[in-house]
Amino acid sequence: MTDPVIRIPAATVEAGEAQGLPLALAAPLSFWGGYDSAKGVIVEEGHPDRGASLRGRVLLMTRAKGSSSSSSVLAEAIRNGTGPAAIVMLERDLIIALGAIVARELYGLVVPIAVVAAEDWPRLVQVGAELTVQAEEGGAATVSWRHAPGGG
Repeated sequence: MTDPVIRIPAATVEAGEAQGLPLALAAPLSFWGGYDSAKGVIVEEGHPDRGASLRGRVLLMTRAKGSSSSSSVLAEAIRNGTGPAAIVMLERDLIIALGAIVARELYGLVVPIAVVAAEDWPRLVQVGAELTVQAEEGGAATVSWRHAPGGG
């Protein structure tokens, strides 16, 4: 019998564990000017996901863009409860990591961040089920979901 849980290895950027429905962004996002941390929605003009809420989602983004001030907007969104539950990326981003670190240090709120390999990305962004991100201190992480019969 096969394991009903599918796991993708990842690297930890910020430790923690969280679950949520995935939201795969169609384009990179700058939190500074592109995300309303009070309302919890993408507000960037022309962004394909404009109007989407990150609240409680596992945010799948290839990379971030924009200002170093994105870290403060992300930390504020986490504090407000309007930020993502976890973030999974293709590229490490120290500004995004800093936002999660500040939220942990100042507010005691944990948003794990993990980086997956490029070959795993296409499969990950097609998952419609709730994702679990487990990011351990020291580097090892996994992104997992329950296998649906007849699905991936």
